[in-house]
Amino acid sequence: MNKLDLLRTFVRVSELSSFTLAGESLGLPRSTVSEQVRALENLLGTRLFNRTTRRVRTTQDGALLYERSKDLLSGMDEIESLFSADDAELAGRLRIDLPTMMARRVIVPALPQFLERFPRLDVEISCTDRQVDLLREGFDCVMRIGALSDLDVVARPVGRLSMRNCASPVYLERHGIPRSLEDLAGHQLIHYVRNLGARSAGFEYEQGGELRFQAMAGVVTVNNAEAYSAACLAGLGLIQVPAVGVDEHLRQGELVSLLEPWQARAMPVSLLYARQRHVPRRVQAFMNWLAVLLESQVDPSAGEN
Repeated sequence: MNKLDLLRTFVRVSELSSFTLAGESLGLPRSTVSEQVRALENLLGTRLFNRTTRRVRTTQDGALLYERSKDLLSGMDEIESLFSADDAELAGRLRIDLPTMMARRVIVPALPQFLERFPRLDVEISCTDRQVDLLREGFDCVMRIGALSDLDVVARPVGRLSMRNCASPVYLERHGIPRSLEDLAGHQLIHYVRNLGARSAGFEYEQGGELRFQAMAGVVTVNNAEAYSAACLAGLGLIQVPAVGVDEHLRQGELVSLLEPWQARAMPVSLLYARQRHVPRRVQAFMNWLAVLLESQVDPSAGEN
């Protein structure tokens, strides 16, 4: 029996937690799925699943094999499509990490277009505002907004996100509208930091081509883009955020744009991927699609801060 077929069956049972559902998705009888799992267990000399009347769960060895199997099968799919010029033949798993705001507002809504073009790809999406370790955590591609510190990966610049200073109408009714940098002394800033416990630099702006910061009071600090916008909508203070994250709120009057001559510096957007001799075609395809998708959201004059 083909060992790769055994692994494919095992992976599908692991993902669906069901022999029956795995069989339906693979076009196999449940008995054949059970037979293939038993054959794999006998081959490896270990139990891969704990079976109950309600659910199938991987054992510790099964969980380890699942992660290794996905990488192996993805590599085999890549080899099978290596010399095919047909986009629809690209196959395998694509694991990506995206900033929460960009994923929810821009990328995930457009994802059906990508999967329609590449129907054999399986996409795993991690959404987080923390700085993930691309290599250690096994990502094929990571989108990063802001300065880069990764030295052992390749960065593909995509463009820059223009920024907005915003506050809610409720906040402005209570505290007034700031019309100059001097007015900020009487206002609250919602502080954003990558790691809680770090100190915010304050209100950011450019003057004469130089980046400057003005310290501001504030009682709320967050480390997540969605919480950042939510705190502003709740009337807790001013925020400085990429325009793509608040354009809808501005159009609906839920937020107000402020201090337009003193915007924060546009934030660079980069796609990161591992240094390797041959970048998998599925990764190239995703990055190319994403770059086109983002053309309407970014200033294409990408560069360093």
